[in-house]
Amino acid sequence: MSRMAARRSSPDSKAPHEHRFGGAWTEQKLDVLEKYLVAYRAALKHQTFKTAYIDAFAGTGYRSEREDESSGTDLLFADLAAAEPQSMLEGSVARALRVRPPFDTYLFIEKDPERTAGLEALKHQHSELQIDVRQGDANVVIRELCARNWTRHRAVLFLDPYGMQVEWSTIESVARTQAIDMWLLFPLGIGVTRLLPNSGKLPAGWRRRLDLLLGTNTWSDELYRIEKVPTLFGDDAEIVRKASNDVIGRYFVDRLKTVFPGVADPPLVLTNSTGCPLYLFCFAAANPAGAKIALKIANHILKKA
Repeated sequence: MSRMAARRSSPDSKAPHEHRFGGAWTEQKLDVLEKYLVAYRAALKHQTFKTAYIDAFAGTGYRSEREDESSGTDLLFADLAAAEPQSMLEGSVARALRVRPPFDTYLFIEKDPERTAGLEALKHQHSELQIDVRQGDANVVIRELCARNWTRHRAVLFLDPYGMQVEWSTIESVARTQAIDMWLLFPLGIGVTRLLPNSGKLPAGWRRRLDLLLGTNTWSDELYRIEKVPTLFGDDAEIVRKASNDVIGRYFVDRLKTVFPGVADPPLVLTNSTGCPLYLFCFAAANPAGAKIALKIANHILKKA
């Protein structure tokens, strides 16, 4: 774990640049990402492609360490309701910037103006690198970027949303480039599972959110099943059963396989301190020719995580 020796934050203060989110699972996720970036640059250092690292929902480049995680069972807020941070740790942006050899370009996307300002400050600290900071909706920016000609370019994209902001249309646009390796945090326990009530009766807004995330309106056929149970009176009663986390995760991985030539299977399950699944850390390679080696590297790292 790499700490910033000169930066400390007290429980009584909150610096504007601090990005407070996550627990031990966050460090696990970032370790996997950094190891892949190092291996990726080593593999492509003699290639003629222009390389890029793209970080959506980039925050400020740094994250705050928390003393512990909540032991509660509310998965939507369990990893947020924790003690005040004690020190600043490197986030995905800072880790990517230290990879050597460096990427040819870096693109950091963040919607929040204050966090965008933090990224701009980080950009000035690394004036030797080609860094582009974009303020805006990550889905829009990524779709516009993916619509360009990628023949002479390759990239690693890190999609690290705070919840369920990533849309399937964005994932499809990444796959169509045939040039981008994608790491995606899929909100399993912290999002999807919570939007699937046992009754199967979802508010229209929840259903719409799941449609956008999963790219189809037929997901309920896979994530719910209706069983006929005989009663004492000779007729059958219908019982709705919700899919388990395993089934939901399998469904999403299979969805990725419909658009990417290479998908890590199984993904990394990120849990809170009580062992409850929060996210799946998924990897997918868009380039048909490079998918085999990309998967070999990603699977090796994931197995050791």
